Amino acid sequence: MHRCLSRFVLTLCCVSFSLASFATAAEEADTVKVFILAGQSNMEGKAPNALLEHQATDPKTKDLFAHLRQGDEWIVRDDVFIKYLDRKGGLTIGYGSPDRTGVELEFGTVMGDHFKSPVLLIKTCWGGHSLFKLFRSPSAGDPPAEMLQRELENAQKNVTNNNAKNNKNDPLPTLADIKKPYGESYRNMLAEVKDVQANYAELFPELKGKKLEITGFVWFQGWNDMYGAENDYEANMRHFIEDVRKDLGAPKLPFVIGVMGQNGSKPATGAMLTVQTAQLAMNDVPEFKGNVKAIRTDELVDKAAEELFPKWRENGELWKVTGGDFPYHYLGSAIWFNRIGKAMGEAMLGLLAEQGK
Repeated sequence: MHRCLSRFVLTLCCVSFSLASFATAAEEADTVKVFILAGQSNMEGKAPNALLEHQATDPKTKDLFAHLRQGDEWIVRDDVFIKYLDRKGGLTIGYGSPDRTGVELEFGTVMGDHFKSPVLLIKTCWGGHSLFKLFRSPSAGDPPAEMLQRELENAQKNVTNNNAKNNKNDPLPTLADIKKPYGESYRNMLAEVKDVQANYAELFPELKGKKLEITGFVWFQGWNDMYGAENDYEANMRHFIEDVRKDLGAPKLPFVIGVMGQNGSKPATGAMLTVQTAQLAMNDVPEFKGNVKAIRTDELVDKAAEELFPKWRENGELWKVTGGDFPYHYLGSAIWFNRIGKAMGEAMLGLLAEQGK
């Protein structure tokens, strides 16, 4: 009797577990994990595609890219999709600045390899945009009144001089005109996300009928704030995280920050150190514990590119197969950008694990 009852209970448990597993699998199949990648030019991505093509076949470096290729071709994923301004499709190289690639390649690969659900990356980034001004979020409020007044006076002076020089009668800017650009990129970022949410079935027919789930946010930015706004960065970063979560309706949305690291092997100093410190400070905000992670990018430096850069002009051909840009763009190093993207992905999975997702 007891033995029969035990078998019945065991069978019932197995059936319940199987049904729960089936329900979870079905739910995963019907859900799209959405990650927003935002920032300025380094989030755009600056590793030349030609450099990736070379390093993926060079015996010295090809092992670093092997998981991104099938035979002699780059993998175009059918489980990870990307929307970046006017471009969209399955994840592969070339979703950075024109003819370039960024952190999205390895980040999306980490996400796609982890989730059974389809993954969608929405990139919203524009070069030269600061957190202080264009990405300024609502709760940061207006900048100091005296700063706005100086901007207004300078703008009015420029228009006055231009009118006199060219015999024109353009109206003078108002304070409202000066305030208008503040937060413009923040608003554009949200508009891009909402547009994709509304039209994803047309953009990606493969995802039609599935439910989008805003799963994580990645931030890679900081350069323009070094020029006079570095001391405001910490407060503005906190406001940004809180406002993004509020506006996306995701109170604990996992948030990964790629800390400025263009200093590479050398210690950061001055304004760069100030911005780095502000970004890393997000790891110590009590309400951000377990849901925000700032990761260092300088420690991931491509030392071969770093060592060659000071002599790149005398070694043009060698530089073409090593790097592809200036230090503020991480030397255009495919290896460096890929390392950062992978680290961002791993950090995101860590945050999701802490939230039990």
